[in-house]
Amino acid sequence: MSPFENVREAFRSIRTNLLRTILTALILSIGLFALVGILTGIDAMKNSLSETFASLGANSFELHAKGYSNRGRRGGVQARQYPPISYFQARQYKKAMGDEAQVGVSAFIAGAVEMKASGIKTNPNMQVIAGDENYLKIQGYNLAEGRTFSQTELNSGANVLIVGDEIRLKLFPKQSPVGQYVAALGRRFLIVGLLEKSGASMGGGGADRLALVPLETGNHMPRQRALSFDIKTATDQSGTLNFVMGQATGIMRAVRQDKLGRPDSFVVESSESLASSLDSISGKVRVGGSIMAFITLLGASIALMNIMLVSVTERTREIGIRKALGATAKQIRLQFLIEAIVICLLGGTLGIILGVLGGNAVAKFVGSGSFLVPWVWMIVGLVICVGVGLASGYYPASKAAALDPIDSLRYE
Repeated sequence: MSPFENVREAFRSIRTNLLRTILTALILSIGLFALVGILTGIDAMKNSLSETFASLGANSFELHAKGYSNRGRRGGVQARQYPPISYFQARQYKKAMGDEAQVGVSAFIAGAVEMKASGIKTNPNMQVIAGDENYLKIQGYNLAEGRTFSQTELNSGANVLIVGDEIRLKLFPKQSPVGQYVAALGRRFLIVGLLEKSGASMGGGGADRLALVPLETGNHMPRQRALSFDIKTATDQSGTLNFVMGQATGIMRAVRQDKLGRPDSFVVESSESLASSLDSISGKVRVGGSIMAFITLLGASIALMNIMLVSVTERTREIGIRKALGATAKQIRLQFLIEAIVICLLGGTLGIILGVLGGNAVAKFVGSGSFLVPWVWMIVGLVICVGVGLASGYYPASKAAALDPIDSLRYE
């Protein structure tokens, strides 16, 4: 028989035992859905986060006190907590850096804020951050309307706001928010600027849920504990990032009065270090997902081997007739192997399609904007299908090839 005839014979056998074949193929689909879905989701999220890191600037880094951060605890682990970076220390650092780099200072004020205007309220998930004149530029945020803070507002600590697009949609859906007043954190603020829509960057709403106040304003707002000021430093000269980071570390150690031989009381974090951490975490998730998918595929291969053994038993007489008509053991073995591979490819193709769609759906849910087609993982999935078909079908195919034609013709 030619390979095409073997494939046609495989589909004929599948139609004969349709329900049993569908159930077996579905087990394989679940395994590949888990494998391809997890890998696709990880790659899609990594692409989204990489774009976010790039938008923050390749030649920039952040400094914050160990144990403190705008983003809260990192990785769910609370490290040793050092004294926060004070407003005075942040200003000292910014003055000492001078013209070597551009420095932006900010402080996290609150992260579950409800804002009100004309009897309308936002969801209690807006975040208020205090920033200086360089904050928007260094963060890569652009204004859609209005203006930035004036020097007078920055110096006096005026009650003015620059808001994100989600705040506009909630409070002023039919008009410009610029020039309007909102109430938040027990104060009444004048909106002077509106940020461009950014989308769910980093899974936290990006700039859309941001309300920015002048740094001096945030420093004088009531609070339960001392603010920790985050410092972001950017340089326009490519290739000098490591040098500037070293210089910044030395300046901050002097400002923080870290004793010689003692570890830094602050963290210097660049986009490269964040990307490295992301790679480490995604690698562990890949391993876990692969193990889970392997167990499912192992169950599918066992089920497939069982269905092929049953098929050999049911078609014993047919095998005897084929051998009596001149079919060789090699042709019989090839026929059953192709049948097993066809079943795997049918189930695997469905699993791969569902995995790609599911992985992108998860990535979209946490903030990825682009649809990723993981050709590499799709090819790997198809190779796995063929491998499972060969591994599961070889023993039943060899058993069928070894049957004696006379005994097979007597089989009832």
